[in-house]
Amino acid sequence: MEISQKIAPFLWFNGNVAEAIDLYTSVFKNSKTIFASRAGDKVMTAKIQLEGVDFMLLDGGPMYAFTPAISFFVNCETQDEVDDLWEKLIAGGGKPDRCGWLKDKFGVSWQIIPSTLGKLLNDPDPVKSKNVLNAMMQMNKINIQQLKDAYAQV
Repeated sequence: MEISQKIAPFLWFNGNVAEAIDLYTSVFKNSKTIFASRAGDKVMTAKIQLEGVDFMLLDGGPMYAFTPAISFFVNCETQDEVDDLWEKLIAGGGKPDRCGWLKDKFGVSWQIIPSTLGKLLNDPDPVKSKNVLNAMMQMNKINIQQLKDAYAQV
């Protein structure tokens, strides 16, 4: 198992590594499977690359489950990108959550966040940034236009 980056996420699945590979490499445009080792017809370990980041996957069984304590932050440039990733990651049993967070059907937590959010939240005007924060707190999937509308309120 060769790792090309010094630190890589290592995800523990329960019998569905092949399905996870299919989902993640279909969701992210710049992705590929580096390897997938099998025991019979079951994928036991794999290495995939999503947007230049290596991920290790293991079929470790039911002993551990994912929690939102660890999530993957995905920086998006447009509303179309937010919408596309959001819909693909919650498809098939995922669950939306507040403030741009969601769980995919495997229970992995993702943050689908437009770069506009950080820019608006870090505005030096505390009233504008608070308006943006308050708007974000009401959202599940982040809506860039609603953030901009909240920012413009004075």
